[in-house]
Amino acid sequence: MAADSTHTAMLRALELGGSVLGRTSPNPPVGAVVVDAEGGIVGEGATRPAGGPHAEIVALEAAGAKAHGATVVSTLEPCAHTGRTGPCTAALIDAGVARVVYAVADPTPSAGGGGRILRAAGISVEAGLYVDEAAAGALRGWLFAVEHGRPFVIWKYAATFDGRVAAADGSSRWITGEHARADVHRLRAECDAVIIGSGTALADDPQLTDRRGSADRQPLRVVLDRRGRTPDTARIHDAAAETLVLDSHDAGQALKVLYDRGIRSALLEGGPTLAGAFVEAGLVDMVVGYVAPALLGAGPAVLGPAGMPTIAQVLRLTVVDLRTLGEDIRITAVPRRKD
Repeated sequence: MAADSTHTAMLRALELGGSVLGRTSPNPPVGAVVVDAEGGIVGEGATRPAGGPHAEIVALEAAGAKAHGATVVSTLEPCAHTGRTGPCTAALIDAGVARVVYAVADPTPSAGGGGRILRAAGISVEAGLYVDEAAAGALRGWLFAVEHGRPFVIWKYAATFDGRVAAADGSSRWITGEHARADVHRLRAECDAVIIGSGTALADDPQLTDRRGSADRQPLRVVLDRRGRTPDTARIHDAAAETLVLDSHDAGQALKVLYDRGIRSALLEGGPTLAGAFVEAGLVDMVVGYVAPALLGAGPAVLGPAGMPTIAQVLRLTVVDLRTLGEDIRITAVPRRKD
């Protein structure tokens, strides 16, 4: 098989993994492709929701008998353990595949080591193809959660050019335009949970759902409300999605609860106070800011107190993506960790 066929297959596998972001936790969003000896794709698949088959199994089923002697290309090392489903390594061996190529090694103690088992069975195994792209793509949040034992947190905000998230009278709808708002719904769909504080629940009464019209799955809605202020009549309690109200006053504790529930990525949509608490605790792993070409001159700022009273303590960010959405600008950045 030509090397370019394998590369093409991995690029397709990366697309497949991205297509199931937010739908697989606690399992990783993996894509897999089966390629025959002539370099043609004869099967492909992505991880199904928890309890369903993994990407390699879906791809093998699509390929059928054509999987015998073929190459399987996957964004993650095939698993070697039995959970709700059987090990992917056993399925690959039984299917008679000749070669397996994967991007990222599985870091979990229970599921890792699949490559070693495949080699022992006489299957050619290659690791590391497009590893950086895979690790920074659909697998990013899951890999982070496995390493740190908490969900990967994306802080999202919408603000004016002068950094205001609302006017002086508290009104905030709508700062950004329809293209930016549609992108927020996409972002919600790609995360396992959406987090706000009781202040946002009271002030904005948000529904926190993906309202694009095609969503077949909604993120868990989480309210951090240690004083029990969120009314039962709030829209966040409607039947559109599941809601969890936590009385924890500590962001780290809240994330531990969510991790134990299988949450591997969370979108922080709370106001400046909650965002400040997460930033101060070092619990923001990515920032997505939607900036509108507008000025208010007064009103709450994007970020509340975050434990940085002097310029020497500023949290520097690295911009990883910058693009326009209609008239607005979306900036994606990650903190520069001091450790």
